[in-house]
Amino acid sequence: MLLRRSFSGPDPRSRGRQPRPAADALGLPMILSFDECEIDIERRELRRAGRQVHVEPQVFDLLVHLVQNRDRVVSKDDLIQSVWGGRIVSDSTLTSRINAVRTAIGDSGEDQKLIRTIARKGVRFVGTVRTQRGNTEPPLAGTVLSDEGPEPLRPALSLPDRPAIAVLPFTNMSGDPEQEYFSDGISEDIITALSKLRWFFVIARNSSFVYKGKAVHMKQIAEELGVGYVIEGSVRKGGDRVRITVQLNDVATGSHLWAERYDRSLADVFAVQDEITEAIVAAIEPKLYAAENFHAQRKPPDSMDAWDLVMRALSHYWRVTRQDNVVAQALLEKAISIDPNYGQALGLLATCHAFSAHMGWADRAAIMPVAERAALAAIRADSEDPWAHNALGSAYLFLRRFDDCLAEFEVALRLNPNFSLAQGYYGLALAYCGRWQEAVAAVQRALRLSPRDPFSAIYCGIAAYSQFVGRNYEEAMRLAREAIRQRADFVGGHRVLTAAAAMAGYADAAAAALLELRRVQPNISLAWLASQMPIRQDDERERYLEGFRRAGLE
Repeated sequence: MLLRRSFSGPDPRSRGRQPRPAADALGLPMILSFDECEIDIERRELRRAGRQVHVEPQVFDLLVHLVQNRDRVVSKDDLIQSVWGGRIVSDSTLTSRINAVRTAIGDSGEDQKLIRTIARKGVRFVGTVRTQRGNTEPPLAGTVLSDEGPEPLRPALSLPDRPAIAVLPFTNMSGDPEQEYFSDGISEDIITALSKLRWFFVIARNSSFVYKGKAVHMKQIAEELGVGYVIEGSVRKGGDRVRITVQLNDVATGSHLWAERYDRSLADVFAVQDEITEAIVAAIEPKLYAAENFHAQRKPPDSMDAWDLVMRALSHYWRVTRQDNVVAQALLEKAISIDPNYGQALGLLATCHAFSAHMGWADRAAIMPVAERAALAAIRADSEDPWAHNALGSAYLFLRRFDDCLAEFEVALRLNPNFSLAQGYYGLALAYCGRWQEAVAAVQRALRLSPRDPFSAIYCGIAAYSQFVGRNYEEAMRLAREAIRQRADFVGGHRVLTAAAAMAGYADAAAAALLELRRVQPNISLAWLASQMPIRQDDERERYLEGFRRAGLE
């Protein structure tokens, strides 16, 4: 069934977010008042006792849904369908959001004076609500008045305040209607895989497939589905070969953000379908982040919201320099000051802190408790966000809580198997635990998922250290040099090259590598390595230190 618009089209400033419920059926702004609170739906603002209360977009949508459906008990399934778009949501996440709504409006789970839990049924808003328009003009002729003023028709609920994407059904170019299942399967698999990216909202299959076989302008589709990004493609099968083309479009700018062609043999049709889906999703994710950062940079600094700040911070994080990491942290702190419970900002801030410890830019003992607190807060905000679990895994690694660390990375990868950053750092954790062969496999998967990843030098460095753990010193040297070739200032690559060259007996190469290492990490010493590197096994730590001793480090 086609999602018909109840709005005139997406605001160009929304940058791919879902349109918001702005007005009543007469086109006038709507305000819902109760107790000492006011909800301004047009501005998406909550005020209590005359002061604005900052809430997460999802919490705001949940509150509006409960208030607008105050005539009945709202079930868990109803909330999940209306606020989360039918996605899987844990009970703990749902409970935390309801608690956040209660806190925002001055209620609590104990008092339940406004939001009441009905055992085994759901929740209901029980406050007295006054509905009014945002202007003071008298109602127009034909408006039905209630005892509390004009009661307009309820507007459609907004979807989560995230960039929204529609995947159109891929066109079957084979000329054989029997092959429709394959082109449809590719589109459906991409929708499913993209839905694991918690930072984006993906339109459901039944809505986007309405356009199958129809010549509809991209802008019309974007308006009718309320999206800023559209993915389209085609499938051509011939004999035992298949060619799939796909492109990602930014509707606001009218530009193609990314396009690719995949040619494959069809020895195993389902394996090919899985492989291509994985490759497409892994390629699209960073392009979406880059596009969001581009839109954010075009806004005046004083008008950026928390999402804009996170996107700008992410672009700095990917640059893998000390100064960019500092800038990213500052942007994230600003985002958290706007919304203290913003999970994406908290998770990325924890990741930045952990990375700064890994690079030797910050003292591990001082910074890792801060990273752990931010990561735990991110999980409390959204326990289904793989970035939050990746952040906590990184924090636990440098806190030397190795079993907890591996478990968190595994949760992140269950939530999003295509998460290359989590794959790479899972490999690092495995290597530090002495499981070097599993580490190599994890890093190879990270590189396969995202071959042009900004972190590919880091992944090569992790692979190099994994080979060092496996006593394959020459392969460790080769991979370390590749990491340095990609990023000349990457300290991890210089460390592994120094130790591996020394252990392989290449004294001159080790001395030269140590000289470069001192240039990029002036504070390097045996004491620093012993205290800062989270190597689980004592004998492995001693062998790593021995390589530096042989190279001449004191």
